[in-house]
Amino acid sequence: MAEELHYDVRGKGPVLLIVPGGAGHPMGLAPLTDVLADRFTVVTYDPLGLAHGRLGAPVGDQRVEEWSDGTRRVLDEVLVEDESAYVFGTSSGGIAVLDLLARHPERLRHVVAHEPACVGVLPDGTRQQAMFQKVYDTYRTAGPQAAAVGLGAVLAGQEPEKNPPGQPLPRDEELGMPMALFLAHVLRQFTSYAPDLSALTASATRLTLAAGADSGGQLLHRTARFLAEHSGSRFLEFPGGHAGVAEHPVAFADLLAGTLLAGGGTPVPLTT
Repeated sequence: MAEELHYDVRGKGPVLLIVPGGAGHPMGLAPLTDVLADRFTVVTYDPLGLAHGRLGAPVGDQRVEEWSDGTRRVLDEVLVEDESAYVFGTSSGGIAVLDLLARHPERLRHVVAHEPACVGVLPDGTRQQAMFQKVYDTYRTAGPQAAAVGLGAVLAGQEPEKNPPGQPLPRDEELGMPMALFLAHVLRQFTSYAPDLSALTASATRLTLAAGADSGGQLLHRTARFLAEHSGSRFLEFPGGHAGVAEHPVAFADLLAGTLLAGGGTPVPLTT
């Protein structure tokens, strides 16, 4: 039996499915969806049900394909016959929507993937994946605060600190903290995901890769541009940095809506 799906629906208009980042908890997305709900039926997916009473319940290691299959099942529930949807995902959610487009493109109008950490595609991808492993190791030995500092360093293109001070988080506390769940059960699994570039190329006209304007020169900005260049899809810069959806929700929502409704918007020229 398929697991229960957790999602919220608000607004009116064409369906826009949103897949959050981190461990999939939709915290901080309300200001964004407030704006989008004037133009779309906004469906916010919560893969682990963390905002629907399951925070604190046991969680295992996550797989991109499971989140992707969940998004497809949500679309099956909310779409009427012959209707298609817009899709937006950021961070780990951006990885999930890339997989959705690659494996289940049939009911998708346009997909925007914001700063997906598919770093394995980069020429130095093996090294970058090893950096995320170090962040996970830091989490296990020194706790979430030290790991978050290390993660910020990796995203900025720097080496994380070796052996930072801190204490491991007890399992019961981990289960009640979305950031800890991300570090424990999402980070390594999702950053090691290899996107199907051939499938994305086949759907390039329905795909926009996005990165924060404030992320210029950083790892995930570079990754998004690389994916766009090698799939033939569009690349756009959005307001803010990696957390632009929370930093600039109104401007972010306006650009997202315009991008989707225009079929991808105007691409930023790719440069080497």
